[in-house]
Amino acid sequence: MGTLAIYVAAALAEIAGCFSVWAWWRLDRTALWLMPGLASLALFAWLLSLSGADYAGRAYAAYGGVYIAASLAWLWLVEQRLPDRWDLAGATLCLAGAGLILLGPRGGG
Repeated sequence: MGTLAIYVAAALAEIAGCFSVWAWWRLDRTALWLMPGLASLALFAWLLSLSGADYAGRAYAAYGGVYIAASLAWLWLVEQRLPDRWDLAGATLCLAGAGLILLGPRGGG
């Protein structure tokens, strides 16, 4: 599985897990929503550990850009709210930054 696919899958797992808490707390859903949410968050952590990045901090930083873009996709597809131009501009900047973090040339030290 490639790094981008890992990050996208991790983002979906994290967003779904966090949404389960949101649904329980903010949308008055039953506490049973928390069970699949916890499993989803565990899956998120495992998936992120599969990243090909050389250090955990770099993997997490690069993942942040993908998470932001995936969150806006969730906003659009699940919550039925269209991201505005500022959302899209911000996500573009974040993805560009994530690409620099993950793919930028590294010196020897």
